[in-house]
Amino acid sequence: MNKNDHFTPNARGQCTLVGAGPGDPELLTLKALKAIQAATVLLVDDLVSDEIVAFAPAGTRIVYVGKRGGCKSTPQDFIQKLMITAAREGENVVRLKGGDPFIFGRGGEEREHLQAAGVKVTVINGITAGLAAVTSLGVPLTHREHAHGVVFVTGHAKPGDAGTDWRVLAATAHSARLTLVIYMGMSGASRIQTELLTGLPASTPVAVIQNASLPTQRHISSTLGELTTDIETHNIASPSVIVVGDVVGCLTLAAAHPQAAAA
Repeated sequence: MNKNDHFTPNARGQCTLVGAGPGDPELLTLKALKAIQAATVLLVDDLVSDEIVAFAPAGTRIVYVGKRGGCKSTPQDFIQKLMITAAREGENVVRLKGGDPFIFGRGGEEREHLQAAGVKVTVINGITAGLAAVTSLGVPLTHREHAHGVVFVTGHAKPGDAGTDWRVLAATAHSARLTLVIYMGMSGASRIQTELLTGLPASTPVAVIQNASLPTQRHISSTLGELTTDIETHNIASPSVIVVGDVVGCLTLAAAHPQAAAA
């Protein structure tokens, strides 16, 4: 399999939005690896591991454009201008994004801007952190006896946006038996907990997984009623995924009382 198949740079250049997954390089898809190995310009998000960036060939121009919820980030407009300019110069641009480009990765916005500028754009999926996090604990997101579906939701709204109506979501999750996977929710965990408790029992199982798939991964198993207390007690911080629902009861490492554990 030629690493340059489907990613040969052309006179007009092109851009590929690549999902780097949650951090473990072994979770990259073969298609993502081929794209990285064919890049002439690599724009790298903050949460992409050094081991994945190392797959880029010698001579690739690597630009770090940090993107992490709640932290200072490179302006989105600037990133989009970089991609368009490089592609118009004939470069094979790879925008390397943590997780999946189309799940809270702003890949939809970038694709729209690139297409509007006449730049050829391709999207390659990656394993999203919410899936990798619970899988590493042996927990399913859906289960015929515990959850009929799953909702991926962000806990971080853009400025001026009211964000998620957690009360409505809690009532829906309770009646429809849904698992909630909350991204970028650590800074608002107290408010999220309070509002979810209007529709979900305090005994609802919860897991919080920090640094999913990385050697530094750690987690707590808790309940909705004790969520913020246990986050503070065990000093769990971003980047973390909060998983709410009965499927978390499948966590075999859970004990009678919440406790921190390494993956």
